[in-house]
Amino acid sequence: MSNKKNIRISGAQFSFPVGALDSNKNKIAEAITKAEKIGSDIIIFPELALTGYPPEDLVLRDSFVGKNYAKLEELAILSGETAAIVGFVDRSANSNKIDAHNRGIANAAALIQDGDVRGIYHKCFLPNYSVFDEARYFDQGSEVDKIFWFDDVGIGINICEDVWIGDGPAEAQVGNGASVIININASPFDINKSESRRDIITKKSKELEVPFIYLNLVGGQDELVFDGGSFVTDSNGELMYEASEFEEELFSLDISVQVKEKKESSSLRLRNSSSKIKKPISKKRKNKYESIYSALVLGLKDYVEKNNFKKVLIGISGGIDSALTATIACDALGPENITGLAMPSIFSKESSLKDAEDLASNLKFELKKIHIEEISNRYRNLISEILGADLHSITDQNIQARARGSLLMGLSNQLDAMVIATGNKSEMAVGYATLYGDLVGGFALLKDLYKTEVFELAAYRNTLEDEVIPKSIIEKQPSAELKENQFDTDSLPEYEVLDKILQMYIEDNASSEDIIEIGIEKSVVYDVLNKVDRSEYKRRQVAPGVKLTPRAFGKDRRMPISVTYERSLE
Repeated sequence: MSNKKNIRISGAQFSFPVGALDSNKNKIAEAITKAEKIGSDIIIFPELALTGYPPEDLVLRDSFVGKNYAKLEELAILSGETAAIVGFVDRSANSNKIDAHNRGIANAAALIQDGDVRGIYHKCFLPNYSVFDEARYFDQGSEVDKIFWFDDVGIGINICEDVWIGDGPAEAQVGNGASVIININASPFDINKSESRRDIITKKSKELEVPFIYLNLVGGQDELVFDGGSFVTDSNGELMYEASEFEEELFSLDISVQVKEKKESSSLRLRNSSSKIKKPISKKRKNKYESIYSALVLGLKDYVEKNNFKKVLIGISGGIDSALTATIACDALGPENITGLAMPSIFSKESSLKDAEDLASNLKFELKKIHIEEISNRYRNLISEILGADLHSITDQNIQARARGSLLMGLSNQLDAMVIATGNKSEMAVGYATLYGDLVGGFALLKDLYKTEVFELAAYRNTLEDEVIPKSIIEKQPSAELKENQFDTDSLPEYEVLDKILQMYIEDNASSEDIIEIGIEKSVVYDVLNKVDRSEYKRRQVAPGVKLTPRAFGKDRRMPISVTYERSLE
């Protein structure tokens, strides 16, 4: 008798919106029905699939937790021969508190089959860093070695962070007899994470000599984008299958697992289907710019749609930031749902307006034009009269930006269209932007993209289609065009230097000394770092935007607004 057998696994790499309990339940039920038809033993859904991830303070409402529990019961009643692993919020009686707060709930995975809930696993390691604050909400699971027996096959189920821990649940579960590990996830995208996931899990799979199924959520939720990219390894740690990135997918495949002597009784069973299914073909992994662009498209699309908008407004200056923003918006929502607004002043170059018009023509979105000089003059005169003094240059520049912001928001109200802010991470880092001016908007799409990366991403997008973004926009020297002959370098270092400083300071927490050591002038470094520190109050008022890096502004990087720490030039 062979000591191995095949089990048929289906993975539902789907989007599950936060709070959509009914539609999430229905989506899970439909997928279970499909898996039943092809004889799957188990179908897997992402972490907290029923509630969506992250549910945040919704889970503090007892009624929400209760409704999520009721939906799980409904799914259990509908379940048949195919077992389903469903992420949900469970009640918890864990008495091992990490502080004085009683949580009473757990991030959990339920096993349902044959009309009932047959088992539950509670997440043992709760991430409390970066964008994660699960320890705020959930009790920590304690059964790290818990496994579920399907006839003579032991299956270890764990959740997201559990698998990133050395000598954690996966190791304990295999030690307790598991022949396969299933890890369900809501793991948000950042540019470094996809490769890290595969490296960690393929290494564990090889060392433990068991197959792993890594199943991830897909879709945008506020600032987070979940990129899917689920995969399956065999017992040698070799990749058997890699699913799509940034797209929903239901995949199924047969996995060879070790049969072991069952250590405990279980009501779970395998179907042992003799039918054949076609082995899925792995999807090609995206490169850096493909991934970033896909994340921005998906993040914008889901944010706009989940907030019940259909159309968006974008201020089109003829510069690179608004050009890339408009291009992504057209790809995400369709050009028929994009309205651009060009708002030239006396300082705007004719070539910039032409660039804006060419961009709109290439992308086929509507471009409206409003000259702001008359509006700006009224503001100037009113403030001068009130103060009895001429305006400072920066006051005058901000008046123009705020006139544009007011026009965008007025049109937003009238057209029921969300304004998309166009600023990038470099500008927001050093405060090179105007509150209630170019920072207005419901979503700041490029918030986590440095200026040099804006140029790179625009060039990448132009390789997909002949010069959608006019070459003149990419090649021109960046300028806010708020005064005569103004260029960004009047106030800032060249963007290659600025972005290097910012990346070291923001992403790596490097000190000023560390940055100076790589050869950047001390006065430049101190000036940039002081600008970053002084601009926290501005960044707190910026709309959410897609997280792309391991240290995005917002939930990732949390700095005090009011701080007396001073950096010395000596």
